[in-house]
Amino acid sequence: MRFVRFLPAVLVLAVALLPLAVPWLKIILTVALAKGLAVLGVVVLLRAGQVSFGHAMFFAASAYSAAFLMQGFGGMDLAVLLLAGMLCSGAMGAVIGLFVVRYRYIFFGMLNLAFSMVLYALLEKMFHVTGGSDGMAVGRPTYFGFELERTAFETALFYSSLVLAGAACWCVHRFLRSPLGEALSAIRTNETRLEYLGISARRVLLIAYVLSAALAGLGGAVIAVNQGVVTPDLGYWIRSGEFVFIAILGGAGNVLGAFAGALVYELVRFYAAAMAADVWQMILGFVLLGIILFASRGFVGLYQDLVAVAAPDRPGREREPKR
Repeated sequence: MRFVRFLPAVLVLAVALLPLAVPWLKIILTVALAKGLAVLGVVVLLRAGQVSFGHAMFFAASAYSAAFLMQGFGGMDLAVLLLAGMLCSGAMGAVIGLFVVRYRYIFFGMLNLAFSMVLYALLEKMFHVTGGSDGMAVGRPTYFGFELERTAFETALFYSSLVLAGAACWCVHRFLRSPLGEALSAIRTNETRLEYLGISARRVLLIAYVLSAALAGLGGAVIAVNQGVVTPDLGYWIRSGEFVFIAILGGAGNVLGAFAGALVYELVRFYAAAMAADVWQMILGFVLLGIILFASRGFVGLYQDLVAVAAPDRPGREREPKR
């Protein structure tokens, strides 16, 4: 049973090799990785005990920034689009964060939802600028200066997204383990004591909020390039709820859970829609409901339980007498 410990590495390797065996899956996997980046931003806020029901606004803002850059300048590079998406959403997060970090819990979540619906309405109504409900086309950018064909570009985008996901996981893990990350956890447990120590809870939460927005923006830029079109639905409240749901599905507050939940969610939704086009929503609902009922801590919690069961007794550790 020791192989259970290596299960995450095996799954990552399987995801990396799967597009080689099933090439058409790389688009779906890229979508899952893009959503996982946005969910990772939600996970950062969950560490402080705050839930954002409007994080899709950063996802959509970044996607539209990529569309505007491609239409305005053309021939942009993928790296420039990703960086621009992060900067756009990060700056937007800094402005909105000045207002929302003053509130907690349901007020925090609803205020984010309100801002996201304002952005959605603007994207929907400003037809001459955003294309309205028809959206905007996003051309294929160059890949670090090279012009690639469609298949080669999709493959390069998938593996680039996989690398970005790994780098984002490491960075967020280090952030949550840092003194600033520990202060973020203190907001959830005892914010008053944090203030007594001379640390501004609002400042800590604002930094985390900007980081969270930048991560969602990185995912939004990836999804825009991957789909080739952006629509206002990227910023709709259902998308924000989807991010929160995936975070809980993978394991609330866990870095790896963001991508585990996103991959399972996208694959289940795709195959459910393919096998039962008329009732795929019901199938998806039953599958996800079963996971929530029987694995309340998400996939990461389920994995931790398997490791605890499979772990052998440590050498030198005395066994507790049976009662």
